[in-house]
Amino acid sequence: MVLFSNKANQDLDDIYEGLLNWKKIHLERTSVINYVLDIIDVCASIDKTNYHANAQFEVHKKYGKKVFNYIRNKNTTWYIIYDIDLASNTIYIQHITSNHVTITESE
Repeated sequence: MVLFSNKANQDLDDIYEGLLNWKKIHLERTSVINYVLDIIDVCASIDKTNYHANAQFEVHKKYGKKVFNYIRNKNTTWYIIYDIDLASNTIYIQHITSNHVTITESE
């Protein structure tokens, strides 16, 4: 089972708004919705993975102990930061951020 924290839900809303209002490239609303749904689908599949990587960046460790790297394209990786309850195989998604934000926050 995969559960989303309030922070993770807010992150998804922020990703939607950010992509919809992106000044660099105009994206159609349908494309933005599908993009966010892809992220949600990846999150929903984490409980089916066998390997759970430890968070490496200090900025990620503030939110959770594990991270799943969703490589969207050659420029963008989404870091899905989560905790896991192995006894119940429940994934608690705590934060979703991109490599663009992580690089800035880590400097």
